[in-house]
Amino acid sequence: MQTIQTRERTGTDGTLTVRVPLGQPDTEFDVVLVVQPKAGTNGMLPPGYYDLIGSIDDETFMVHPQPPLPPPVDVE
Repeated sequence: MQTIQTRERTGTDGTLTVRVPLGQPDTEFDVVLVVQPKAGTNGMLPPGYYDLIGSIDDETFMVHPQPPLPPPVDVE
């Protein structure tokens, strides 16, 4: 069994076409395909993330009081 990992983009019609050259003409293969959305790049936040800041415009929304932080720990 051989694992091949690749990144592809869907076409304008939303169809993903995957071509995998294996170098073995007229041979039958069992194929397992796992499709997952591309993860964010370099740990960056998704586009529009910062647009959410301050987006709650409900005047009844409030931040509840937070408990005090524990005292700092001395590290030797």
